[in-house]
Amino acid sequence: MDHLDKLENKSIHILREAYSEFDNLAMLWSVGKDSTVMLWLARKAFFGHVPLPLVHIDTGYMIPEMIEHRDKLAREWELEMIYGVNEEALEENRTFPEGDATHLECCENMKTEALKRTLDGSWPRYRLNHNTGEYELDDNKEPYTGVIVGGRADEEGSRSKERYFSARDENNDWHVSEQPPEFWSQYKTDFAPGTHVRIHPILDWTEVDIWEYIQRENIPIVSLYFDQGEGERYRSLGCYPCTDTVESTARNVEEVVDELKSGKFSDIAERDGRAQDEEDGGGLESLRREGYM
Repeated sequence: MDHLDKLENKSIHILREAYSEFDNLAMLWSVGKDSTVMLWLARKAFFGHVPLPLVHIDTGYMIPEMIEHRDKLAREWELEMIYGVNEEALEENRTFPEGDATHLECCENMKTEALKRTLDGSWPRYRLNHNTGEYELDDNKEPYTGVIVGGRADEEGSRSKERYFSARDENNDWHVSEQPPEFWSQYKTDFAPGTHVRIHPILDWTEVDIWEYIQRENIPIVSLYFDQGEGERYRSLGCYPCTDTVESTARNVEEVVDELKSGKFSDIAERDGRAQDEEDGGGLESLRREGYM
């Protein structure tokens, strides 16, 4: 096996292990490249079918093309697609674009809190009706006891402290120092009642690995990652008021890989254009301890 084969096999093993060990499991899908690769791996792990719901947290400020891409793949791949949103914060304008929150406070409101309340079922969930093509209020309010996440250890500092099976308490708070060790592919999956578990199948993948795998597998990726003729593209996707483009003429996956391996971005952090990272001193650990993705 080559390097990508080994990564793929380990990720598929973790996905199957998670599915066999945890009831009422969900998978987060941000529509970015990492979670889309994770979704692709899940389709491979379960022979073309994803046997668990895909959860997307809509902040109300996502780039429209991301939502279009989400719904297009959800229909084509017959995904059980669900989204959650902090409707109260949007109605009260408690967001950064409305000037009533810092970047971090906005992330806390629109991402962290929305994620926690969507996962525990205390806030409304909206499910895609494949017959009508519309999202409808979901009757199922049962909490998700575990969630599969497309985090990578090399993406930013706090993610490097995660485990493949990472425990959160009943409030979704992350106690970094209390995580169990994981040696020789031996994973702890028997947690105390009330524990919420985050599973990270692509934790050891790098940004280059992700793009080379996208290239090899021909995975459909939102076109925001590529230059559309204006000499710029997105390297990391998020809310449009807080995510900047980078100067780049990479028009396809092959050119993105070249930029990352030997070009202008080979020594520049992936999330360099994310405003909330800078506001948090270059990391996201304070947000992640409280439940951020």
